Amino acid sequence: MSVSARCLCFVKYLMFIFNLVFWLGGCGLFGVGVWLSFTQSKFSSLPLSFPSLSAANLLLVAGGVTMVTGFLGCLGALKEQRCLLMTFFTILLLLVITEVTLAIVLYVFHEKLDKKAQDELKRGMVAYPSDEGLRDSWDSVQRMFKCCGVNNKTDWHHVMNDTLPASCCSVNTEPCHDGWSEPCYEKARKWLLNNIHSVLIFGVCIAIVQILALGFSMLMYCQILRAEKYLD
Repeated sequence: MSVSARCLCFVKYLMFIFNLVFWLGGCGLFGVGVWLSFTQSKFSSLPLSFPSLSAANLLLVAGGVTMVTGFLGCLGALKEQRCLLMTFFTILLLLVITEVTLAIVLYVFHEKLDKKAQDELKRGMVAYPSDEGLRDSWDSVQRMFKCCGVNNKTDWHHVMNDTLPASCCSVNTEPCHDGWSEPCYEKARKWLLNNIHSVLIFGVCIAIVQILALGFSMLMYCQILRAEKYLD
């Protein structure tokens, strides 16, 4: 076996291992997204701007794309097909660019995005008395987090005629006049941050694997191209 063939074989199996880890990482992200979706299913009538719901959807999309991309990388490495490798490289590059762009946007505009999300939740509160699904979701949130309103309990005053939903009170009395003082948006956000540290560390590890996979896929592509020219 020539040096070029041995090098190609080494890169092939190394890339396969990296993409297998990448695919497993995608399965992990997707699994966490599914778990979060089921855990927060009782909040499903709230707008997707609610922190835990938006995180669940983001993890489902990221996990699904990562799984498909990892599968393409594994297949391209085993089959040694330049077309598959280039498809994998292009999709992965677009994924990395999207992730970096999203991270920058979230970091730079997080205050504006938080404000927009809170305004959207406040607008949705108007339908609380008439929408049973929304009412159940808000009641579940307030009982779970022991909170009241988006920013504070006065958010309910224009909806409930200066009273509060029964779920704002610890004894579940109706009407409720003196409920929990902590805001639901901030408590849900803190809960999410406290429970997502391991997912973020996992995400950083996946990002490192992505960058390495980009390098190995391009290296393997060049090795196959060189081998084909040598055979010709």
